[in-house]
Amino acid sequence: MWKKLLDLRPIALRFIRTRLGNGREASFWYDVWTPLGQLITHIGTAGPRCMRVRKEAVVADTIRDSTWALPHPRSQQEVDLHIHLTSITLPLNVDAVDEYEWVASDISLHTFRSSATWETLRPREEVKDWLDVVWFKGAIPKLSFTMWIANYDRLPTRSRLAAWGMQISPACPFCSCHDETRDHLLLACRYSQDVWREVFHRCLSPTATITNWSELLSWIRSASSCSLNLLRKLATQSVIYHLWKQRNNLVHNQESITPTTVFRGIDKEIKNIISARRLRKRFRHLMSMWLR
Repeated sequence: MWKKLLDLRPIALRFIRTRLGNGREASFWYDVWTPLGQLITHIGTAGPRCMRVRKEAVVADTIRDSTWALPHPRSQQEVDLHIHLTSITLPLNVDAVDEYEWVASDISLHTFRSSATWETLRPREEVKDWLDVVWFKGAIPKLSFTMWIANYDRLPTRSRLAAWGMQISPACPFCSCHDETRDHLLLACRYSQDVWREVFHRCLSPTATITNWSELLSWIRSASSCSLNLLRKLATQSVIYHLWKQRNNLVHNQESITPTTVFRGIDKEIKNIISARRLRKRFRHLMSMWLR
């Protein structure tokens, strides 16, 4: 374990800063006491020889009275260091000790804080407008993953495969009347609409037929209550998953089943999801809504 921790030293250097006091503890070459970072990295491994400062030296070792005991700079890196040194008032305060700080998101912390460090290492992206219908509390990972891929229109439909140069027919495997795009396969196809009709009956039908993805997302968000919204999200993800599963079964195994049979699988899955979470407040009334 300690070896693994040592491997993280390069990452930790991004956060550890040294506040100079009397300069008797801070390493001249290896502590980050200037904006230039570690001087051994900024100037190079030849720095101790060129500047005549041993590797074990502390900052106080390079000061003589009120001046820096360093040779004339011979490289731009050394010039940058000398420029910074002019901003440090000498002599250093002998009564102040060197302090080490953990700096995350430009905030100085006297103690390590994992949350602030994590936010710096993994900065947050802007919240996506589809977040609420893909990832939510109570969602089933396999359903959410398929919904996520479908939302980005990255499912390997026949029209996409044909566009990549594969010698296959782009026709929809359900109806063979239109190209197999995401919106047609999952929403506009007669086969899919027969499945959706049963779902809409239980989740309150939309005012108009849904034929594209944006209309589907709008229908989910237009729910009049939080319970109905949650039920629509669960039902939608289940429909997308089972339609895509049946599509693959038809294409790869040549096994065809009726829309009614597909809906039975969806109905069973949603009942199982609600039953497993029946003690949660948000799922308390979903079963009665789904069975109406």
